[in-house]
Amino acid sequence: MAMDYSAAEYMAILLSREVRDGEISACGALSHIPAAGLLLAQALHAPNAELIILNSKFNPFRTSKQFHYLAQRGELGLFFVSGVQIDRFGNYNLHIIGPDADHPKVRFPGGYGGGMIYYGARRTVVFRTEHTLRSFVKQVDFISAAGSTPPDVLRHGNPSKVVTPKANFRFDKGDGLLHLDTVHPGYTLDDIRENTGFGIGDDPVPITPAPSEEELHTLRQAIRSKMIDTGTYADWARKSLGNIAA
Repeated sequence: MAMDYSAAEYMAILLSREVRDGEISACGALSHIPAAGLLLAQALHAPNAELIILNSKFNPFRTSKQFHYLAQRGELGLFFVSGVQIDRFGNYNLHIIGPDADHPKVRFPGGYGGGMIYYGARRTVVFRTEHTLRSFVKQVDFISAAGSTPPDVLRHGNPSKVVTPKANFRFDKGDGLLHLDTVHPGYTLDDIRENTGFGIGDDPVPITPAPSEEELHTLRQAIRSKMIDTGTYADWARKSLGNIAA
């Protein structure tokens, strides 16, 4: 079924819906989709949200250390993060691929401070622009950040949701597992099962609400212009917002 919006636009809209008014919400440097989502949320339903987009003009801090202290104090309400691998326990991997940590098949740069922020933020939404068996695995090869921790470990929050181009997962703190929450328009339960390396069950789940006309119009007009004005996100915004073929 043809959609009149791109996967990037839809994911930005889905992430925007997680932002709460009056809360401090943040994403990392060069996180184009969540950056668009943050700005869209502030424009539509969270006018009093405090936004932090690292390495952009929407960053009140001179150093990343100040941002990390904010998270450690428990003042960060929402953070968006991605991972190369994500597993059913809410763990994500940004470091290596392969069973041998000393001799990995692939080595990635890791995530600067991401593991700590996963503990410090009140809520963390993990996003992945690829939903395949190589990205959604039964168990990650390396735990860059853990979804659950022992009771004696200080932790302000947990992962709350995982958003992909195909579906949303919710994290259940009680059993420490990801559960399929909604399936995006145009996909089926079988599509998700065939592209997920852990069980999702057989129970039917709701269809994720499609973008509204207001969400799409605001994203493609006001938010696109605002992201182009930042310079940092200009090329991505020109290509990905309002360009269905992108």
